[in-house]
Amino acid sequence: MNSHNESPTVVVIDDDAAVAGTVSSIIGRAGFNVETFVSAAEARERLRSGGIDVVVSDVMMPDINGLDLLEQLRRSGVYVPVILMTGSPKLDDTMRAMELGAFRYIAKPFDRVTVIQAVEEAVKWGRLIRVTLTHTTEVSRQTLEAALDRALDGLCMHYQPIVGAANGKVFGYEALMRSNEPTLRSPPAVIDAAQKLGRLHTLGRLVRRLVAEQISASRPESVIFVNLHSADLADPQLYSPDAPLSKHASGVVLELTERESLEAIDNVDKRLAQLRALGFRIAVDDLGAGYAGLSYFSRVQPDVVKIDMSLTRNVHSDPVKRRVVSSICELAKDLSMIIVAEGIETTDEFNEVARNGVDLVQGYLFGKPAPFAQSAMAPELALRTTQ
Repeated sequence: MNSHNESPTVVVIDDDAAVAGTVSSIIGRAGFNVETFVSAAEARERLRSGGIDVVVSDVMMPDINGLDLLEQLRRSGVYVPVILMTGSPKLDDTMRAMELGAFRYIAKPFDRVTVIQAVEEAVKWGRLIRVTLTHTTEVSRQTLEAALDRALDGLCMHYQPIVGAANGKVFGYEALMRSNEPTLRSPPAVIDAAQKLGRLHTLGRLVRRLVAEQISASRPESVIFVNLHSADLADPQLYSPDAPLSKHASGVVLELTERESLEAIDNVDKRLAQLRALGFRIAVDDLGAGYAGLSYFSRVQPDVVKIDMSLTRNVHSDPVKRRVVSSICELAKDLSMIIVAEGIETTDEFNEVARNGVDLVQGYLFGKPAPFAQSAMAPELALRTTQ
């Protein structure tokens, strides 16, 4: 095991000692700390003790299988990213893995690059959702307040095009906040600071006001997608007909990310109905990336489904991802929902999701986020090169 404490820690679980050793060796040589177990029961207590960045687990094991282990971890409040490995991928297992929030589902045999890439992405994602200021525990509340105030003062919105898969025309833009505050550079850092300080409503109201001002100034014909934190659903201003964004509700899709739980919000169904009555449409963002899975999907009953980039990345070369994306598309079509494939960066990825019948695509292949005046990046031309 690597002894460098600053390296991410990965727990590998496989009842086949040879396979466990091989996977551990691959991950260890890539610079990660590795702890290896040949039993899920033995690993369970270690996982609950914390300090783990990623779990890589076999699915089929004699004592507790990988899916049951994942479910037990989620129920006990452990939200470490879990990568599942299997020698016999099954659609039912894949869908359950997604519902339980598995980060990745890898079919055996796999190569070294696939394993390392999956672990690296899982580490980044796990740290992203826990992102804080550097040495947050040593930073005073006053320092954090001042940093957040600066971030809010300089907050601006960039927009990324969302394009029709069949015709290449711009359908809409996703509004993405940007901060120039050095200590809160990324959107997750701003959100994390606002959450720590109890100012999520302040942040949410600012974002919605900035978007509303942009809509009023530019009068775009395209639909604007605006992200909501689950806590925003508890903000009374969100439901006011006089709120800045409410005046443009018919041209706005509100995105609720599947990475965030709705358990702390009362009367979710009633709240979503109020938003729809104002004219908003509702989207589930990042489907397949978080821990709620299909139960979240069924609770929100969205008008729009956005398939997370963790499923669309290299979907053309991954048989498991192809089956999952195909199943999501089939379900969404049956329910008359609009389907968006996120994170599309290559023509191969686009062609694969298009074959599955997605309605819309979003990603660097069609345009990067930019200030609104610069965000129309001729996505029709980008799309035509793929066909």
